[in-house]
Amino acid sequence: MISVIITGENISGSRITVNEKSDINHLKNVFRIKLDEEIRAVDGEKEYFCKVVSIDKKEIILEIEQIFEDRYSHKVKIDAALGILKNDKMDLAIQKLTEIGINKIIPLAVKRGVAKITEKKDKWDLIVREALKQCQAVKATEVDEVKKLEEIEFEKYDLVIVPYECEEEYTLKNLLRNREKLPERVLYIIGSEGGFVPEEIEFLKSKKADIVTLGRRILRAETASIVVGGILINEFQ
Repeated sequence: MISVIITGENISGSRITVNEKSDINHLKNVFRIKLDEEIRAVDGEKEYFCKVVSIDKKEIILEIEQIFEDRYSHKVKIDAALGILKNDKMDLAIQKLTEIGINKIIPLAVKRGVAKITEKKDKWDLIVREALKQCQAVKATEVDEVKKLEEIEFEKYDLVIVPYECEEEYTLKNLLRNREKLPERVLYIIGSEGGFVPEEIEFLKSKKADIVTLGRRILRAETASIVVGGILINEFQ
């Protein structure tokens, strides 16, 4: 079903007004919607199943037929801190992490990072928006401002996981098997193309992070971010 992202300001009684120019263009010229067609709208908390009742140049009016609370977000909030990657790789990671249901992405400026970005890109929010429509979720993945490792609020998390290529014995499977209770909030941290320097790993250990291996194969950073995210989503959903 076609999805559109709205805010509470778009809702008035039993009707939703779609007035974002890009959304109107997409609905009219790409999907070629017609009167009485079914459309799904989401506002980050609920999903609305609607019928198209009016199509105009500047707005599209939807009539709400059913309302559901968010049925797609996970109870355990899983955040991913990811060393900033070169353009297409970072874009891919953000897209896929949104699709699988990561709660928040924290772009990290790390010492071996090749891509140098000091502030969040508007493009990343657009990637999240389009991925949200595709995967039929309700709540968008938040892309945080660029941070350094020292700026992460580690105290917010019950579990912090760091895959590291120099760790050889303690696996992610070991860690998940040995947990005593279900965490409420989890953070995993992936380095950039160059990985972490030893000083960064020591800092993370001082913050009670669990350093794990993902196996003998060395994964690209974007691959590792998606693999670990998928394992944790499956483990804690």
